[in-house]
Amino acid sequence: MNTTKDRFIAGLKDGIPIGLGYLSVSFTFGIMAISFGLFWWQAVLISMLCLTSAGQLAGITVMLHPGHYVEMLISQFTINIRYSFMSVSLSQKVCDKFTSVWRLIFGFIITDEIFAVAVTKKEVSRSYFAGLGVIPYIGWTLGTLSGALLGEVLPESVMNALGIAIYAMFIAIVVPEIKKSGAVAIAVAAAAALSCMFYYIPVLKNVPSGISISICAVVASVITAIIKPVEKTNDEKQMQGGEK
Repeated sequence: MNTTKDRFIAGLKDGIPIGLGYLSVSFTFGIMAISFGLFWWQAVLISMLCLTSAGQLAGITVMLHPGHYVEMLISQFTINIRYSFMSVSLSQKVCDKFTSVWRLIFGFIITDEIFAVAVTKKEVSRSYFAGLGVIPYIGWTLGTLSGALLGEVLPESVMNALGIAIYAMFIAIVVPEIKKSGAVAIAVAAAAALSCMFYYIPVLKNVPSGISISICAVVASVITAIIKPVEKTNDEKQMQGGEK
C-alpha cells in the first residue's frame, strides 16, 4: 500500500501539466489586471485568494466601477457555482480520512482541471489531493506575478496582443466539446447571441457587465435544457416506472 508521501508525490506529478498550463493563462490575467489599473500586488493577491480564471476576469471588470457589490456577488455566484457541483461529485470518491474539515480546506484549490484529474481516480486521499493542488496553485500565482510585473514595462501593442490569450484559452476549451456534444453547441450559440445583444442593443448596453454575464449563463442553460434535455438513464427509467 502506498504511503502518505508516495500519494503526495503522485499528486505533485499529476499536477505538473496543470501548473504549466496555468502559468501561461495567469500571465495574461496579470497583464490584464495591470491594464485595468490594478497594482501588481493586487493582481497577485487576487490570484492567491480566488484561483478562478473566469471569476477573476469578470471580477476585475466589475471592479472598474467601485460600489457595484450586488453585481459582483451575482456574477461570482453564477460563474463559480460549478465548483460546488464538482465538490459534491468528488466527495463520493474521497477516502474515509477526508473528513468535513479537510474538505472545507481543500475545497479552496478545486478547479476544472484539478477536478478532471482527481475524478478519474478510484479513491482520492488527502495527501494525493494536497499534492495535486500544489503545482497548479504555484503556477497560477507565479504566472500572475510575471504578467503583472512585465505588464508595467512591456509596450502597449504587446500587452494588447497578449491580452487575447485568455479568450483563446476559453475557445480552446469550448471548441472540442462543441464537436462532441450538440447540447454544448446550443449553449455556446445561445450565450454568444445573448452576449451580442447586451453589447449592441442600446437599452441592454446599460446593463452592468457582471449582471449581463449571469443572465447570459442562466438563459443559455435554460434554452439548452428545453431544446436538448438530458436523457434519462435506464436505471432512472426503471425507478420512475417502479414508482408509478
